[in-house]
Amino acid sequence: MEKLDIKQVKSDAERRMHGAIEVLAKELGGLRAGRASTGLLEPIVVEAYGSPMPLTQVGTVGVPEPRMLTVQVWDRSLVKAVEKAIRESDLGLNPAVDGQLIRIPIPPLTQERRTELSKVAGKYAEETRIAIRNIRRHVLDELKKAEKEGSLSQDEHRDYAGEIQSLTDSYVKQVDEALGRKEQEIMQV
Repeated sequence: MEKLDIKQVKSDAERRMHGAIEVLAKELGGLRAGRASTGLLEPIVVEAYGSPMPLTQVGTVGVPEPRMLTVQVWDRSLVKAVEKAIRESDLGLNPAVDGQLIRIPIPPLTQERRTELSKVAGKYAEETRIAIRNIRRHVLDELKKAEKEGSLSQDEHRDYAGEIQSLTDSYVKQVDEALGRKEQEIMQV
């Protein structure tokens, strides 16, 4: 029976939790706080050529002025799909098509919209917390299995489970801090 390599298990868990934090940072970067940013359109997925594709793979996103985004769609046949994807996103944007160029004016944030964006940020944070907890659960299942097979003692299982819980807590704290910073940025008038 093979001894469980706890160092490997922990580093794998940490790598996956760090990845979840990076995804959250990207998603929060897409939530605007009053200014146009190319990151705003990054989470948008377009139905293109029969499969979902990131918006950045079907056109070039530009910021010609502080309150305007543009998307230069490379394939004329995808203009309608890109416009639809932007319109149906949770971002509250109203794109205007001009040939293969889509102009997206960024409206000033109302208090209502700020609250809405805070809720979206909260949803992203909760999804990340869930992902981190799922990683923890997966590792704890591995530990339980190793204990059952006899390659891990009860004491080792308890100690390692405690370490994994500490790791989980530290990553959940990072999620909460990132959310707090983003909410403060959104609510700043």
